[in-house]
Amino acid sequence: MQLYIYKRGQGYHTRLWTSLACFALACWGCYRLSEMLTMTGNPWIEYMVPAAVLAGLSWLIYSVQNKPNFADFLIESEGELKKVSWSSRAQIIASTMIVISVVVIISLLLGAVDIGFRSMFEYVFKIYS
Repeated sequence: MQLYIYKRGQGYHTRLWTSLACFALACWGCYRLSEMLTMTGNPWIEYMVPAAVLAGLSWLIYSVQNKPNFADFLIESEGELKKVSWSSRAQIIASTMIVISVVVIISLLLGAVDIGFRSMFEYVFKIYS
């Protein structure tokens, strides 16, 4: 049982936020467990069992974060995200407006086709009924 950080300093932000998200999820789960154990009426069970589970999950999160395969994946992910050329605010607004316009135009065309088919089928059913 050795306390070390695999490739210390690499992928810092990715590891940090992944660990924090997993820990927040574990905290929420232990809180819900504590709520379920209130019916026992024993405060030791109500609080110590979730605390022990949280301690175990914290150790698991630490262990998984330091596995070479997982840590290398997070390090490489952060490296790839640094290579991304992010769009400017103006480009994002322009692209969003184009997408919204295309969606509105296509929905209007599909609505018109739907109304046309409905009218045609109503006409056909009136003639043959």
